[in-house]
Amino acid sequence: MDKFLCVRGLLERDRSVRRFDQSKVIDHDTLVRLVDLTRFCASGRNLQPLRYRIVDNPDECARLFPALAWAGYYKDWDGPAEGERPVAYLVQCLDGELAQNCLCDDGLQLQAITLGATALGISGCIIRAFDKQKLVDALRLPDRYIPRYVLALGYAAEKVKIVDMGADDDYRYYRDADDTQCVPKRALHELIV
Repeated sequence: MDKFLCVRGLLERDRSVRRFDQSKVIDHDTLVRLVDLTRFCASGRNLQPLRYRIVDNPDECARLFPALAWAGYYKDWDGPAEGERPVAYLVQCLDGELAQNCLCDDGLQLQAITLGATALGISGCIIRAFDKQKLVDALRLPDRYIPRYVLALGYAAEKVKIVDMGADDDYRYYRDADDTQCVPKRALHELIV
């Protein structure tokens, strides 16, 4: 297969999933392998100040879940129900003893992890909306680690598809009549100046 199409295919399948099959666990070693991918990412000043807290114990997952906010565009939905919740999380933290700013490292590393997960058939959802104090308390994070993002992980229990953005320029994701999550994307010609 053409290498470009292989990368494009991964990117097309790498969608934010918000409902998971909670009966299918992710092996701890797989989570470690996903974090290992971040070592090969570019890093501003090559400082590499990001760290990851792996959360895959069911009790810890249950303590972390209430700290998270899910799918802001779904106003009548409080997040995945029991049985549809993530089975693991990677909590991305900035090591405050190394830096106060991670520049662009956070996004680069999260994309590397989600692409790796996608290649393994694992789905994820990058979450920025969380109660920082609840998260820190739930995981007993030392003060030096400043939570930046939470990556929820599991095996998808929903379908997600890319759709063309309409003439109304509405970029908000939505569920269609078949309960498929639809993610509008702009046309290529709009991206090139």
